[in-house]
Amino acid sequence: MCATLPPCLPPLPLRLAYIGSMDAREFQVVVDSLRSFAPRKEIILEEVPAPQKLATYSFALSADVSNGLLNDDEDEIASGRFVLLHEPGGQETWDGEFRAVTYIRADVEAMMQEDPLLPENGWNWLLQALDESGATYCAASGTVTRVVSQSFGKLSPRNDEAEVEIRASWTPIAASPSELAVHLQGWCNVLAEIAGLTPVPEGVTAINQARR
Repeated sequence: MCATLPPCLPPLPLRLAYIGSMDAREFQVVVDSLRSFAPRKEIILEEVPAPQKLATYSFALSADVSNGLLNDDEDEIASGRFVLLHEPGGQETWDGEFRAVTYIRADVEAMMQEDPLLPENGWNWLLQALDESGATYCAASGTVTRVVSQSFGKLSPRNDEAEVEIRASWTPIAASPSELAVHLQGWCNVLAEIAGLTPVPEGVTAINQARR
């Protein structure tokens, strides 16, 4: 089942959504800020090829989330992709010059998958994570999809598998490259939330040097 969500906020005037048009050198400053972000240790970020036809400038990261256990007990429980696009002068549908385009996939318990409010809750988790990270944005939109896989025949001994997928995009409103990195932080926070990771205690900074 797939639910399509409307924009979370009314479009802002273009001048309010702009951080300013950038050239390649200036966009590189934004890229360096995103590269320097360190998520919690269970989330491994990897720089991947970014889409070239969606905007003049782009940068992409993939994420793999483990259960935090070691050796044979370690298991991937979620994954995703974060793409930041920049088009000098903006695109009409963006209401700004930047656009964050994201994807999250996570395993969920069967009981959670049966919850009719799962799509709405998944969307709210995303918006809440962005808000709590201090990200400012407009024109958010996306879909939340729940997927159930049932096994038959020789595969029938397997347990049924359930997943939730969130595809979302929004226009970051920022005055500096460091403020754009806050959007990556918020996205990693919702990735951890949906993956069911234990919250990091307030006042504790997660240190993760793992990069691929």
